Amino acid sequence: MARTKVQKKEIIEKLEKLMGDAKTLVFVNIHGLKVGDATIMRRELTKNGVGFFVAKKTLTERALESKKYEGMIPALVGEIGLAYGTDLVAPARGVYEFQKKFKDQVTIVGGVFESKYMVKDEMVAIASIPPLPTLHGMFLNVINSPIQGFVMALDQISKKPQA
Repeated sequence: MARTKVQKKEIIEKLEKLMGDAKTLVFVNIHGLKVGDATIMRRELTKNGVGFFVAKKTLTERALESKKYEGMIPALVGEIGLAYGTDLVAPARGVYEFQKKFKDQVTIVGGVFESKYMVKDEMVAIASIPPLPTLHGMFLNVINSPIQGFVMALDQISKKPQA
């Protein structure tokens, strides 16, 4: 059923509001995604503080034009959904997990990161950044490694027979 001008205006306003509140936007091609799978994806994203909204490409492009992000809008191919959130990495990471799960049905097309348009490869690179607790653990391991080596060397020296 065709939407009225009032409905289209409301959708554009909603898109502009969520784009204004979000730090990261991920453009997702959801062509062929079953409704049940889409519901699962939406629920899982919501648990992680990520919203997901689907609108016609023309309405999405109008809302994007009003935001004046840096760069050029990536080509929005297929049926486009918009994952958004206040966390810089969570929307991309969340969609990327579902891209691996629903291979040909969910695909990252591009996005907006720190007010700049990003192409698919850049958004996938952002999605592969480990979560903050993992990064903390990696950092602690780097700091602990020389100390651990020193302790092991002292242990070996203490076990050496005295002359």
